[in-house]
Amino acid sequence: MRILSFFLVLLLAGCGVKQTRTYLTSGDYDLAIGRAVDGLRGNKDKKGKQEYVYMLEEAFAKAKERDLAQIALLRKENNPANNEEIYNTIVRLHHRQEMIRPLLPLRLIEAKREARFGFDDYSDEIVSSKNALAKYLYENASQLLLVNDKMVARRAYDDFAYLDQLSPNFKDVRAKMDKAREKGTDFVRVSTANHTGMVIPSRLEQYLLDFSTYGLNDRWTVYHSTPVKGVSYDFGLTVNFAGISLSPEQVKEREFTKEREIKEKRRKLDRNGNPVRDSLGNYIMEDHIKTVRAKIREFRQFKACQVTAKVDYVDLKSNQLLQTFPLASEFVFENVFARYKGDLRAVEEDYRRLFDGKQMPFPPNEQMVYDTGQDLKARLKDIIARNKFRR
Repeated sequence: MRILSFFLVLLLAGCGVKQTRTYLTSGDYDLAIGRAVDGLRGNKDKKGKQEYVYMLEEAFAKAKERDLAQIALLRKENNPANNEEIYNTIVRLHHRQEMIRPLLPLRLIEAKREARFGFDDYSDEIVSSKNALAKYLYENASQLLLVNDKMVARRAYDDFAYLDQLSPNFKDVRAKMDKAREKGTDFVRVSTANHTGMVIPSRLEQYLLDFSTYGLNDRWTVYHSTPVKGVSYDFGLTVNFAGISLSPEQVKEREFTKEREIKEKRRKLDRNGNPVRDSLGNYIMEDHIKTVRAKIREFRQFKACQVTAKVDYVDLKSNQLLQTFPLASEFVFENVFARYKGDLRAVEEDYRRLFDGKQMPFPPNEQMVYDTGQDLKARLKDIIARNKFRR
């Protein structure tokens, strides 16, 4: 068992070294560094980990050289839009060092020296590049905020949010985020329309239009079932009731017989019909198979309601129909109960609960329609969640 574990460790170590080498030769230096650092955690001075040390030294040098060259090129372009990449690259140079630092010193046994890592202090450059990025983000997002376009306002919001994360309390960023949110938000007017020729229960309409329970409001979309003064609505969502179908109240009855063989204990009788006793004078009992029967009358109450509708998405700015989705739901009232005559033992345990039931009053039509709305609302929520007004 110990030998097997030893070879398993060697196999895994070999795979790790091979993967690190693959990353290094393909130019994925940070992946190579991460894999080498993982491999060196624990007993870093073991001879079997020397390859990790060599590869870590090489990958670090090449990654640093490439990042510094990229920063120099970006600065030569003198384009403020490059500030984010410059800042992120400098931060990466710093984090790479901090990942390796806890492992130092790392000894190269055959070379009889310590691995060399040219660490630098990037603190000043991090601060200066971060300030340059913050200045660019603020100025660029402020210009975007002047454009009368919701999608552009959302881009401005994202830039301000990033800036607020980068440099909290920077100037009036929070106020501008609020303004960008307001400019970028779509307001949706929600309503219902009745084309069924029947009365829709008012509480069903109120229930469907209570969007506070849908949990659908997101950063950029707000639904109003009651118009708010001063709000310019971008889209309309209308639930058009097309039909309501109610089945007649039905009570179906059926009769059937349940029959079952059961085992009973009875006194053993001799050939003369007298009970048999054992040596202690106790009656001797024996199994007796008996067929028991029960006559059952089962009653089934049934009533169903189906509501069909369609959901229309409308662009209120152009008064154009954008999309239509079918919506339908059904609610079934069903009550089953039963009565029996005969031996209850003939009836299965799970069926006997029906004998405790009784006839129930049928729900009125209005209640049936309202109960259908429970499922209707869930389906409506699914339609809205899957189909955004803006893609």
